[in-house]
Amino acid sequence: MAREKTQARMPVEAERTKGKRVFVPRVDIFETKDGIVIAADMPGVDDKSVDVTLEKNILTIRGKVEAKPVEGHSLAYAEYDEGDYERSFTLTDEVDREKIEAKVKNGVLEVILPKAEPAKAKKIAIKAE
Repeated sequence: MAREKTQARMPVEAERTKGKRVFVPRVDIFETKDGIVIAADMPGVDDKSVDVTLEKNILTIRGKVEAKPVEGHSLAYAEYDEGDYERSFTLTDEVDREKIEAKVKNGVLEVILPKAEPAKAKKIAIKAE
């Protein structure tokens, strides 16, 4: 019996109330022995224009892109629209929230989610009354 391949759904544009478009960046998510790494393609962002927040169990990445016209030239052709980026992920308790790191290089945001230490057994003291 042949196995069917399952394809991940492609990210789509997010809705926004402002005039600028917001795109859902494409990501690669992989697991290492120490944690999980999210690599998000966000062309045009740098360390000053990207934001990573964690609220409750939701990790959100946002990037703002400003058009950079080249002096003395006009745009003849463009293959992608101008817009910002936004995407959210739900984290499990397996992630150590205090040690999350992020870095950006050449338009790729890398978020490192270290694995949390397993809960250790704890002896509960009994008080006499």
